[in-house]
Order: sequence, then structure tokens, then C-alpha cells
Amino acid sequence: MSNAIKLGLIIGVFSSGAAFAADGAGTVQRDVNQQQRIESGLQSGALNTREAARLEHQEAAVDHLQAKALKDGDVTPAERARLTAAQNQVSRDIFHEKHDAQTGNPDSASSQRMQADVQRNVNQEARIEQGLRSGSLDGKEAAHLERGQAHVDRKEARAGADGRVGPYEQHSIQRTESRQSRNIFRKKHN
Repeated sequence: MSNAIKLGLIIGVFSSGAAFAADGAGTVQRDVNQQQRIESGLQSGALNTREAARLEHQEAAVDHLQAKALKDGDVTPAERARLTAAQNQVSRDIFHEKHDAQTGNPDSASSQRMQADVQRNVNQEARIEQGLRSGSLDGKEAAHLERGQAHVDRKEARAGADGRVGPYEQHSIQRTESRQSRNIFRKKHN
């Protein structure tokens, strides 16, 4: 095999990996944006804790889809379409929940707890997205981390389902978030 062909194959392998990283990072960046929209709704009172919990349940489903799409290292067009459709639905639901007649009290202890948890989601999703873009995370690692994010989102959804997040529930969520944060650090620095 000639050197030109070998070089072409090497460039093809690296550019397909870069395309995958950019594609995976793009879906994770959209998670960051949607989590920020949920947090801003809580801060403004446009969302109450119960509405935010329902949205976190949907975010958990999107994170699970991302984990499945990323685990084999290749996001197929069909997987990309399913992810886009799920993220579009969450986006529409965020808009509808923020613009309905229900309001929340952003200064309540429960809302403050949910705001803190959602802000941590924003930070952790951003760390995953940055790792994919920089190449410090591969698809399999990102899939593992997205499964962890789905777990955190489900805990937040369960905690806020009754419209209130108590101190014990928040402590449990924070322990899970701290474990997830350590996992992100380890995966990015292995």
C-alpha cells in the first residue's frame, strides 16, 4: 500500500472521529441550552417545581437516547433523527410550560433547591460537551456519562413530582450529582 493511500486512510479515520465528536457534542450542547431554559424559568417564576420536574423527566429520556446513540461511537442518521425529534419535543414543552397560567415562587426553598440542581445539570452537561469537542471523551465514555445524567434527571423528576423538593431529597440528588461530577473528571482525564 502506498504512503499516499495510508495517509488518506489516516486522515479519513481522524476526520470521521472529529465529525462524530462534533455531532455528539452538538446534541449535548442542546441539552445545556434546554437545562438553562428550565433554570431561567424557575428563576423568573415562569415554571414551578412540578413543571420543572416533568421537564427533567423528559430530559432524562433524551439523555438515555443520547447514551444509546453514542455507545457504539457512530451516531447514525436514524439515531440523529430520533434525538432531534425528542429534543424538539422537550423544547416545545419548555416553551408551553413557561407560557402557561401556572407560576412558581422563585424565592421558595423548594424552587431554590430545584434551581441549584438544574444549574449543576447545566454545568455537568457543559463539561461533557467540552470533553467531546476537545477529544478528551470518546463516544463510549460520553454514553456512560449521559446515562449518569439521565439518572440525575430522573432523581430530580421524582423529587419534584409532588411540587416540592425537600432538604433530604436535595441531599440525595447532590450526592448523585457529586458522584457524576467525579465520573466526568475521571473520564476526561484517563
